[in-house]
Amino acid sequence: MASTPPGQRRMQILQALAEMLEQPKGEKITTAALARKLEFSEAALYRHFASKAQMFEGLIEFIESSVFGLINRIAERQSDGLAQARDIVGMLLNFASQNPGMTRVLTGDALVNEDERLQLRMNQFYDRVELALKQALRLAVTEGQVHEADVQARAGMLVSFVIGRWHRYAKSGFKNNPAQDAPLQIALLLPYVEDER
Repeated sequence: MASTPPGQRRMQILQALAEMLEQPKGEKITTAALARKLEFSEAALYRHFASKAQMFEGLIEFIESSVFGLINRIAERQSDGLAQARDIVGMLLNFASQNPGMTRVLTGDALVNEDERLQLRMNQFYDRVELALKQALRLAVTEGQVHEADVQARAGMLVSFVIGRWHRYAKSGFKNNPAQDAPLQIALLLPYVEDER
């Protein structure tokens, strides 16, 4: 019987954790329950992760690399600042709808009663997303699409909108898709150039 490579086993653990987070009831996840789901011992979990907090860090790393990789792609592909901001917001909403378990990490719901450094890391994630939106909006300023004085407030409003849509999705038991009506809502938040001039 061939053994599973350590990296693959770690991914299996993280995938199982993400699947458990998809349960609408959102009960506290224990290492015992996670080990049962994977059909191996808690000791086997701890051979791959030193703690449950480290497992959540693995999910956060996946979220960060996925989201910021997509943001970088949007910035490379889209030269229009407002279009960049629209695409970033749309991607964030779609990411949640495609990854319901990760949405509970994004909102911090899954991190309640866990190591506080995990929530601090998610707060840094929100700051980085807001910074990416500010960069897109500053590009829009150079294109005469928005006013410099509006950049900070508009970026903050967009992040709050996204987090609100994530929360609504998680609290609805993953029924209220955050991407539903997103193009219209984003257009209301980020008017097209014709509206600004």
